[in-house]
Amino acid sequence: MAGTRAGALFPMAESERSTGLWPSQHLRGAVMLGHEIMATHPIEDDQIQPASIDLRLGEVAYRVRASFLPGARATVRDKLDRLSMHRIDLTQGAVLERDCVYIVPLLEHLALRKRVSAIANPKSSIGRLDVFARVITDHGTEFDRIRDGYRGPLYAELSPRAFGILVRTGSRLVQLRIRRGSPLFRDTALRRLHAETPLAEPPHGKAPETAPPRETIRNGLAFTVNVSGDVSGDGGTGLVGYKARRHTELIDVDRIDHYDPREFWEPVYPHRGPKGPEGVVLDPSDFYILATREAVVVPPDHAAEMIPYDALVGEFRVHYAGFFDPGFGSAETDGAGSRAVLEVRSHGVPFLIEHGQVIARMLYEPLIARPDKLYGGAIGSSYQRQGLALSKHFKKVIWG
Repeated sequence: MAGTRAGALFPMAESERSTGLWPSQHLRGAVMLGHEIMATHPIEDDQIQPASIDLRLGEVAYRVRASFLPGARATVRDKLDRLSMHRIDLTQGAVLERDCVYIVPLLEHLALRKRVSAIANPKSSIGRLDVFARVITDHGTEFDRIRDGYRGPLYAELSPRAFGILVRTGSRLVQLRIRRGSPLFRDTALRRLHAETPLAEPPHGKAPETAPPRETIRNGLAFTVNVSGDVSGDGGTGLVGYKARRHTELIDVDRIDHYDPREFWEPVYPHRGPKGPEGVVLDPSDFYILATREAVVVPPDHAAEMIPYDALVGEFRVHYAGFFDPGFGSAETDGAGSRAVLEVRSHGVPFLIEHGQVIARMLYEPLIARPDKLYGGAIGSSYQRQGLALSKHFKKVIWG
């Protein structure tokens, strides 16, 4: 599958696109050959996702006074020398406190070639815990964006917001996608893709649109919020979301199906007026989990990313963890009906979200080839066919 170092790492097959995201087989091949993606500890096969690779925390964390970007003339270590307050050993596990900022060297590092770049994002389960997590690099001028040709270490900046968390060496909080070239997937291409393969299944009981309104696709595909309590998947209780409690125990990020959600979350129900549900008022001091009305579909040869902050739809941040893998919500992988779960914080002032309001926009990007595995139950994916759902750390309960 691989060529020589002087040539392309992966000779382009006739069916491949010249630009796009790397699929799972390309990521796996790069790891096996020791090119592009390397690590101080062997990379495990289950780190490879359909269009991304999970990154692992290293052996230490640095508590810093403030978030930072290194800038074009400095390394992360240069900034740590100035801003580090305390060094924390992660090998036996350690607590990251709420509202503190930590820098953690990752076990993985990169040696990208020309025209190969990368983008990072928190993993879905981490975003749903309200952990602000992003990746920085030496000489970096943007968060979560790794320039083409970058060679060097990777660092995670972590700041738990709602809950204190317990982490350790090897914990997976962030993920990385690798891109060949600079593909431009404009709204015209998105409209064409949406016409060929509907990317947003309509709410239950609504007829599908043969052609979406033009404003539905503008700087990405628009999705609306469900705060009516009619299609929440909660057994008919009217639940539309969850709000994080302010004083809770720690959450161990590596424990699955372990915690009673009622100890960490309060149920959210819509305010009701004389004519029915009036929506939900977001308090800027609180963190909310909501869901879209529409089901999301990601075709097997594309991946998607939700825009975290969009001034077009309101003064709030939506979706800390914005990666959606190929096959998410697809009938081909038994995922029909999968909603996008939204991690929401209002900015500065209380904000009323009403049922059916546009709350987020999704960008789609082609892969250079169809991945050899797709998102879904076959590979142990946690959120296929989800409705309104908390992270995988919590047990399933019926809210009364």
